[in-house]
Amino acid sequence: MKLLRTDKTETNLYELEIRVEGDEWKAGMDRSFRKNVSKLNIPGFRKGKAPRAMVMRMVGEDYFYEDAVNMTYSDAYEKALEESGLEPVDRADVELKEVNGEGYTFVAKVTTRPEVTLGEYKGLAAVREDSAVTDEEVRGELDRMADRNSRLVDVDDRPAENGDTTEIDFEGFLDGVAFPGGKGEKYTLVLGSNQFIPGFEDQIVGHSAGEEFEIAVKFPEDYHEETLKGKDTTFKVKLHAIRKKEIPALDDEFAKDVSEFDTLEELKADLRKKLQERKTAAAEERLENTLVDAAAANAQMEIPPVMVENKINEMVQDFDYRLQSQGLNLPTYLQYAGMDMSAFREGFTPQAQQQVRVALTLEAIAKAENLEAEEEAIEAEYKKMAESYGIEVEKVKGVVSAGSIATNLRLNKAIDLIKSTAKVTDAPAGEKAEAAEKPAKPKTTRKRKPKAEEKAEEPKAEE
Repeated sequence: MKLLRTDKTETNLYELEIRVEGDEWKAGMDRSFRKNVSKLNIPGFRKGKAPRAMVMRMVGEDYFYEDAVNMTYSDAYEKALEESGLEPVDRADVELKEVNGEGYTFVAKVTTRPEVTLGEYKGLAAVREDSAVTDEEVRGELDRMADRNSRLVDVDDRPAENGDTTEIDFEGFLDGVAFPGGKGEKYTLVLGSNQFIPGFEDQIVGHSAGEEFEIAVKFPEDYHEETLKGKDTTFKVKLHAIRKKEIPALDDEFAKDVSEFDTLEELKADLRKKLQERKTAAAEERLENTLVDAAAANAQMEIPPVMVENKINEMVQDFDYRLQSQGLNLPTYLQYAGMDMSAFREGFTPQAQQQVRVALTLEAIAKAENLEAEEEAIEAEYKKMAESYGIEVEKVKGVVSAGSIATNLRLNKAIDLIKSTAKVTDAPAGEKAEAAEKPAKPKTTRKRKPKAEEKAEEPKAEE
């Protein structure tokens, strides 16, 4: 491989002209010949048994060029990257310039990691918000526990009210004809939950268990089903049951029922302790985000659009995975949200830009401060991941590269450096810290996904 030239054509964009010849080209042609000779019919010989010289005379050596190029250009590109010192952030756009018996030349257009000029990142000023737990917060946690341990009891002495849980049969009609998807039996509906279209639940209020009645509702103009948009419809409803939530009293018996404690005071003390731990951790995370964002805001860089697009791709994929874990998928979500993919992706743009900017800043700080990940720390991280997923360490190593773990550890060291040198003051009791100048850093910096190795695209012959 010969790197003929390295030209910077635009900001973060380079052209590498690379020549493959000599032993590398010969080895590629040999591999291509072995791959293809068995496919050729040479008169007087069985497939794959004709002498190479005869095959070349019969079909021409250019028959083997394409595979020979495809078998050699990737290694040549990787060697050229190493020689040039460039760090690509996306697959290269590769164009084949010429190919003959002596070898070939190709040009790779490479988008590189941007240069980062760091600003202030040590001694940054920030305020840590007050994280003291209030009596109201403890009471709120108790109320939520009571609500989770409530039970539904039948109501026979009054009509339905908002907040009641009802059991209904219903069937919808458009112009007197039942429409698909508009029927349900023994359906559980909490009045006031806005689970149904506007007006439906309100018209159940005031009816008693056992009643049958009709409800007139108009579907919204933006309803997802085209045939029902803005249409006046009628629902026949039968109200089978009305139930209200019975919340247990907050006393010692409640504490015994829902926890390992014998008294309500012991339960409250435990809740306060756990709330304090959560609020302290949240306050520290917000402080960290504020400091890291300030360091990123002080840095100067020109981020290649492809880095933002790649980050958006990750975020969309992650969103889709979370939907699938709930039995949904992204196309269905977009349909019900009334949104197309372009608008959906656009919503991630500010967050993606900030994530990329933060990551680049932390990488630059780690480099400037010579922060490295020790082997012991990498092994400890592997062990922690294995324990978390309940699998063997070696299996984790087969999926997650040591390089990606080392990168995360170096970024964490950069975060710790920013935080340890910061001038932090505590907000007065009951007050929150001032918001950061930039949007809060998403919670992905410490758990970045391993980055796939960059690969060049297959070359395209020049027409």
